[in-house]
Amino acid sequence: MEITEVRIHLRNEDRLKAFATVTFDGAFVVHNMKVVNGNKGLIVCMPSRKIKDGTYKDIAHPITNEFRGTLEQIVLKAYEEELARGGVPSPAAPGLDDE
Repeated sequence: MEITEVRIHLRNEDRLKAFATVTFDGAFVVHNMKVVNGNKGLIVCMPSRKIKDGTYKDIAHPITNEFRGTLEQIVLKAYEEELARGGVPSPAAPGLDDE
């Protein structure tokens, strides 16, 4: 499986730094991956939804740690490139940074 496109949408929030849209093999897209400033630096979070008990469950996620590492590297590189280009973050939206 090849990652054929990564689009970064910068955010102006304390923890949430960007949303990422990733296209695989030019045929399948995953929206709403997040670049988050975690306790140990930037991490990539998979798209998730809130379930009845108040926790979040991933909607889509890598099966292997190897692919997770590759995906995270590529998304974080695209994030750094977008920052270097001078991309402008969208303003913070209420409640989005509470996850």
